[in-house]
Amino acid sequence: LTTERQGMVEALLVHLGRTYGSTEAERRMRLPGDDIVADPMVVTNHAITIAAPAECVWPWLVQMGWHRAGWYTARWVDRLLFPQNEPSADRIIPELQDIGVGSFIPDGAPETECGLIVELLETERALALHSTSHLPLSWRKRANLDWSWAFVLQPVDDGRSTRFIFRSRWTTAPWWLTLGGWLVIVPADFVMSRDMLHGIKQRAEALAHIRVRD
Repeated sequence: LTTERQGMVEALLVHLGRTYGSTEAERRMRLPGDDIVADPMVVTNHAITIAAPAECVWPWLVQMGWHRAGWYTARWVDRLLFPQNEPSADRIIPELQDIGVGSFIPDGAPETECGLIVELLETERALALHSTSHLPLSWRKRANLDWSWAFVLQPVDDGRSTRFIFRSRWTTAPWWLTLGGWLVIVPADFVMSRDMLHGIKQRAEALAHIRVRD
């Protein structure tokens, strides 16, 4: 690729990493959890419509996490980027459903001390997570990442379907981490978030089909 085309591809990936699947109205919308990182440097918004009620989507959200149910990304993505991750679950795991505000959701091996804290939980409506630990331990004295994830379910089609909105808000320091975030993390978020959205959609719709059949 020429330098110009490389720049165009990078710009497209950054755009998709910030907006994939979401509408302009959804990107402007205030969501639960927005106050966790009140003045973000970067905001990403992703969304998908799921042909299932919120009650069939919610159980997949609350069991997410490293060596829990995973993040519902494709196996090749896990192997490439997170080789220690186990395959994402394809069933509801009852013992992982009982989380609440203050629960710790691991996102790495215990020695990494990496994970997210549940800051807000409204059953079948919103789950907001917060992390300041998503950097290597050796970086944490000279760099900062303050990051929130919000997963919001909005009923559509009289509740028969669900609009699933996934937003991240974060700040970084110093400059080299901020630059790396824009050039690497935001484009990568397109791949990871797209996979998560479709992974949850597939599982929730399958669950809804089973419940209707039964």
